[in-house]
Formats: sequence, structure tokens, C-alpha cells
Amino acid sequence: MYEECGVFGIYDFEGRDVADTIYYGLFALQHRGQESCGIAVSDTNGRKGVVHAQKGMGLVNEVYTKKNLSELKGNIGVGHVRYSTAGASTIENAQPLVLNYVKGTLGLAHNGNLINAAELRDELSYNGAIFQTTIDSEVIAYHIARERVNSKTVEDAVLNAMRKIKGAYSLIVMSPRKLIGARDPFGFRPLCIGRRDNEYILASESCALDTIGAEFVRDVEPGEIVTISPNGIDSDTSLCISNEKQGRCIFEYIYFARPDSHIDGVGVYNSRIIAGKCLAKDSPVKADLVVGVPESGNAAALGYSLESGIPYGTAFVKNTYVGRTFISPGQKSRESGVSVKLNVLRDAVEGKRVIMIDDSIVRGTTSDRIVGMLKEAGASEVHVRISSPPFLHPCYFGTDVPSEDQLIAHNRTVEEITKLIGADSLAYLNIERLKELAPGLGFCKGCFTGQYPMEPPKTDIRGDYDK
Repeated sequence: MYEECGVFGIYDFEGRDVADTIYYGLFALQHRGQESCGIAVSDTNGRKGVVHAQKGMGLVNEVYTKKNLSELKGNIGVGHVRYSTAGASTIENAQPLVLNYVKGTLGLAHNGNLINAAELRDELSYNGAIFQTTIDSEVIAYHIARERVNSKTVEDAVLNAMRKIKGAYSLIVMSPRKLIGARDPFGFRPLCIGRRDNEYILASESCALDTIGAEFVRDVEPGEIVTISPNGIDSDTSLCISNEKQGRCIFEYIYFARPDSHIDGVGVYNSRIIAGKCLAKDSPVKADLVVGVPESGNAAALGYSLESGIPYGTAFVKNTYVGRTFISPGQKSRESGVSVKLNVLRDAVEGKRVIMIDDSIVRGTTSDRIVGMLKEAGASEVHVRISSPPFLHPCYFGTDVPSEDQLIAHNRTVEEITKLIGADSLAYLNIERLKELAPGLGFCKGCFTGQYPMEPPKTDIRGDYDK
């Protein structure tokens, strides 16, 4: 039930079909989820309550064909890509969710994780609700539908539902005549607005806007609800909080987001360059070559090279058709996925002292394999530099950082981790440097410090990550 996902929505005021555009938007967000995807569309000029949806397991280009896209007729729609971090990787849990209720229909796509989902689900169940999925997104959809019965507008229903749910969420809600975007008050997950001709778009990242040729308008502010209708964009900021209390996920800048995205005014690529430069300043080492572990380690490696003067090079050939090991469910698939995903360029590293930059070390198994691959290819030394601080605590807000007993840095010194992964030296990004990656923004660093923007659940409700 706990996922990092990508959401995309569009409203074409000219009445043209939007399924093809959603397809390309989801394709640009594929890095955020590779287990399932879905598209739901409706015709704002047609009969209310008619929604055409198509969902499937797998990548966007595996699920959709020219034929099934052509069957999705409608000028308003939402799309979703998903990965799960704890089981429940089934078609039933694929999004968007489509609800038919007394006021009509709702289509909902959600990125994030609620910390009070179990409590809200029990409350709804005791009042007769029947759940079709095991994801907290359905809890959100039910609460919006319930609130809509007694609200004048669907945006009022979303606002009232947001007062009840706690945790991380960026939402896109499709009603028969409106497209609504909402972001939790802490801003854990990104969401932005775009425009192309007479179409308005909502997307997890700005790279999806670039892909479809849309203009970036602005980010949805943490706590803001935006309503897109033929009248334009309306905004409700009544749930917004001060920047100091906000809790954007810093890992969006370190790892999750595509480097060509901008989130809340900060370029992801530039954040990673800065991280690399900080590593070079704080943890220098004599070497012949700086390399990055693709893809998110590459920009940080370039930053390290620029600051240190040590040449930047390519040491890995990546099979681009293999999904990210970090978000691959199950430890066995993570381990076997490393050698399938990456191969070392022997000619580039043989006989050289190599600085290897990666974005993180979670369990340590991937780092162990990659360091071993470099040494097997002839590297005389491998010095590992990590563009994030050590993970010491779990994440409850939608990032796959597991329980403490599975984190290699928990109760281990840097020297012990260095030996475990087979490196000649190891250094992490200094936690005080995080603010340089997203200057002026409030962000969450709970997985590094154990101090979260909101009170975490008293018990770990996320399940066993390595079943």
C-alpha cells in the first residue's frame, strides 16, 4: 500500500480526446513507477457519469496500444504510474480509481502515503463501506465522495477530506466537469500546473510538461487546492502552512525526480551537481577518475569532478530496459537485478583509482555488488561517495526506506560499512549540506534524523519489505 507514484491529469476545453496526451505524460513519469499504470477519461460535453478506463500491470508502452488508446474517448482525464513497496502489486490496486456514487463519478490518482489510513478505513468499514483495494488511495476517494454529498462543490469536498487525512499526498481528482489538484500541507510530494493552447495539465513533475510540449505555469503550493474548469483556475490556500513547517521529501532532489525536472523552483540537476561539489569539499580523496552510478549518481559525480579537478568519466553501461533496483520488490530481485542492469567498462577503470558516486546506500547489497564489479574489472581502488546522509530511520510518507533493522547504517560505523561493501573508503553527504540542495525550502529529513514534520505512527504499518 505504500508507494512512490506519478500522476498526470489534463482538461482540454476544445473538447478533443486526451488519452494520447496522458499516455505520453505517463511515459515521461515512468521512472516514478513501473509495476502498473492506468488512464481514465470522460467527456465533459457528454452524459454525466460515463468514464472510460483502462489499467494494467507493467510499463506504459506494454499496457497501451494504439487500439485501446483510441477507445478512451474524452476531453478530461487522469493517469497514474505506480510501484508498491510492500506486496499488493495487483491489478486491483492499479490507479486511477473510479467511483460511482450518488453525486456522479470521481476519478482519482494519488501519489504519497497516509499515516492514518488504517484508522480511516476502519471508520468507513463500520459505516458500511466495501473496499475493493488495499491501498490508502481508496480511503481518500471514499472520503471525498462522502463529503461531496453534503458539499456545494467537489473542491469543497476535497478540502473537507483533506482536513481528515494525514500524511503525504498529491492528488488529481476528475469530476464530470472539473479537474482538481491538491497537495498536502507539508508538500511531501510534488505537483505542478502546465498549459498547452486551450488545455490545462496537472503533473507530478515538470518533465512531463516538456514531453507533451506544454508550458510550465507554476507549482501547486503545499496545502493548496486548484480547480481547473472552463472558467480558468481557482485556488484555495486555506490549508497552507509556513515554509518553515513544510516537509518536502529531500529525496525527490537526490534520487526520485528526473534530472530535467524543476520542483518548487529548484532544478533537480543543479541540486545533484551541488551535492557532488559538497562531497568533494568535505570528503576529498586522491584518485584518477570520478564516475557516477547511473542515473541519479551521474550529476553528483560531475559536480564532484568540477570541484575536485579529477576527470569525470563513464564506468558503467546501463541496460535502460531494466527498472530501478531501489524500487524493485523483494531482496532477491534487487540482487540479481544489479548485474543485469549495469556492466562495467573495463577499459575505463582498469588500473585506476576510482571515486564512485551513488545517491544512497539503503540495505548495502547493491553497493557491495557494484564495488565488486569495479574491482573485478581492474580498478586498483574504489572510493565510494554518497550524495545523501546515511539512512538511519524508516520513511512513512511514501519512499521505500525500510525498517531500521534492514538499514545498513543503523548501529554501524562508516568504517564497518566500508568493509561490508568492500570499498577502500566511504563518505556520506554532511546532513548540514542538505539545505544547499533545496535552498529556501522546508523539507523532510526524517529518514536521516528520526525527526519528521508530523508525528509518525506509533507502530510500523508498512509491512514486511522483503517477504
